Amino acid sequence: MTSIGTGYDLSASTYSPDGRIFQVEYAGKTVDAGGTALGIRTKDGVVLAVEKLVHSKLLVPGSNRRIQTIDPHVGLATAGLFADAKHVASRAREEAQNYRDVYCAPTTLKDLISRVSLYLQAYTLYSSVRPFGVSSIFGAIDKNGPQLYMIEPSGLSYGHRATAVGKGKMLAKTELEKLDFDTLETRDAVIAAARIIHLCHADEKDKEFELEITWICPESKGRHVFIPQDLLEEAERKAKESMDEGMED
Repeated sequence: MTSIGTGYDLSASTYSPDGRIFQVEYAGKTVDAGGTALGIRTKDGVVLAVEKLVHSKLLVPGSNRRIQTIDPHVGLATAGLFADAKHVASRAREEAQNYRDVYCAPTTLKDLISRVSLYLQAYTLYSSVRPFGVSSIFGAIDKNGPQLYMIEPSGLSYGHRATAVGKGKMLAKTELEKLDFDTLETRDAVIAAARIIHLCHADEKDKEFELEITWICPESKGRHVFIPQDLLEEAERKAKESMDEGMED
């Protein structure tokens, strides 16, 4: 940040002379320091993938998952502060349940995103709180078909065909732009997601990570679940083969 931020970055309710809110920008930098997360909307489903960095060999494999289920048909992948991500997931579950209580039907992702994004934006308005240091990728299949949205720490939300957040987001987005979403099958999207996550991690080979991939598709009967173990192993194998071929070239 420039020196003009001095004194104007102590509160989320204070604008700098050039119209910036530094606390929100700092939250964005926190996300950029986290593991890469991405989402892909195919013609018949949604795939979410996360590069979960392993900070200690003492951790139990598969614990502290970065992808969480919000409603049976809604999944959430996050990058940034894990504690903040758990709170956002908890709030999203409350909003999904409230929708069911009022309308006696599963929430549409658009309505859920509207409620959660307003909640996150409220944390950029008051000096007594701070913005959430997490970017959230929501995927679902609802009455409108496959849906994919991303919410920034500022509370701003976008609908996407594919998106990525975290430290490798620029490289991931470059690779995602090469995909043909109109013909992309969900299983092919899983393979592509694994390859992109491995590609984003290539610069940090000394750090271990776990690849988490979930999907919502006809094969999962429209429910958000982790992909089968055999498909995960196949995706990892093809991703590593692709990396090896790239090094040979």
